[in-house]
Amino acid sequence: MIKPSIPKGTRDFGPVVVRKRQYIFQTIRETFELFGFQPLETPAMEQMDTLTGKYGEEGDKLIFKILDNGDILGRAQQAKDSRELGILLCEKALRYDLTIPFARFVVMNQNDLAFPFKRYQMQPVWRADRPQKGRYREFYQCDVDIVGSNSLLNEIELLMIYDSVFTKLGMEGYEIRINNRKILSALAEVAGKPELLTDITVAIDKLDKIGIEKVKEELSERGLNESEIAIIANFLNIEGNNEEKLQQLGELFKNSETGKKGIEELTYVLHSQPTAFKTTPILDVTLARGLNYYTGMIVEVKAPSTVKMGSIGGGGRYDDLTGLFGLPNLSGVGISFGVDRIYDVLEELQLFPATAQQGTRVLIFNMDANTTSTAFPMLASLRARGIAAELYHEPSKMDKQMKYANKRGIPYVIIMGESEVKEGVLSIKNMVSGLQEKIAVADLANYSFQ
Repeated sequence: MIKPSIPKGTRDFGPVVVRKRQYIFQTIRETFELFGFQPLETPAMEQMDTLTGKYGEEGDKLIFKILDNGDILGRAQQAKDSRELGILLCEKALRYDLTIPFARFVVMNQNDLAFPFKRYQMQPVWRADRPQKGRYREFYQCDVDIVGSNSLLNEIELLMIYDSVFTKLGMEGYEIRINNRKILSALAEVAGKPELLTDITVAIDKLDKIGIEKVKEELSERGLNESEIAIIANFLNIEGNNEEKLQQLGELFKNSETGKKGIEELTYVLHSQPTAFKTTPILDVTLARGLNYYTGMIVEVKAPSTVKMGSIGGGGRYDDLTGLFGLPNLSGVGISFGVDRIYDVLEELQLFPATAQQGTRVLIFNMDANTTSTAFPMLASLRARGIAAELYHEPSKMDKQMKYANKRGIPYVIIMGESEVKEGVLSIKNMVSGLQEKIAVADLANYSFQ
């Protein structure tokens, strides 16, 4: 007998978890729709040449390849190395992320789309990664993007989406942190090492983990001298509220056109619509995610400090995503939600409402062979009111049916025993409070199962 199992890095989700995940997805989806975004779905598989070369050398190694049909052995014998073997045997691969398929879709359908094109996408992706805690081979991404517009109003709208979703989820204490790629580019310029932008930002990104002194050591190892490191250290010491940080950046970059442009964009996003946000975004000059990709605003959402989780969302502005497929100079901006991490935060903070976990609301007990003829009209009446209801599958002892209702978390049961039938009434028991009452059969149509 084969012992049942699933591939490493994948997960089964039982009914309770699925309902909670659906609550998160529905909250996010409703918000996207309210902001005028359109849904998009792309195939689980893409052509290999669509995906390869888009994620860097390490990313290419994590693409799940799909073995072709046909003369595999014959083609395999033509390969000179493992890389060529993969190309010869695999023309397709599982979707690595939602961004590249989105760019491919835009290019293929550019004549049919109204620009700016505002889309959202919520689908699984696959990575041939080493499974570990919090890292899976199959997981959902939840992206929202606007392409075909340079307007900074788009950045404000996306930050408002974050604000709206996390407020609806009841999450307090989250932080929306923003920066701008131009600020970090200007820092490398002012330090006299524009060619070391990536090295500088990689070191800065470790500030929270290793501290300022270790960051200085790493900058030295990457080829910066003491005076150059001092400029960066001065930058990292910028603090205060958003306005004070902008003023300090203005002083530091007074001779940098790149820096001035970054400050101008940040100022607009933070101050042009002061009533737009319930939670004011925080300017974080050390935020340095995705710099080989983003060209303007960078954003990251931090979980409440009471939960050891870190980032639960992020994104930014990019200038030439569709250029990869022959449609250059189409600017865009997008954000994503870390659904799995958001789930863990809501679970730890006990923020899932009871309604997010509720399926069947009413169970009609099956007491004898005559129950069915009475129960089905009642089921139809309850379902017509939008109340999820079911009949126990066969006549059984009341104790067995009670245990079933408890195990399923069904809050109400309807009992039609011999005494109820004689009296022409129903017994309705609240499984949470334990209270039980009798009502006339005709009154069921107006009974409130709240």
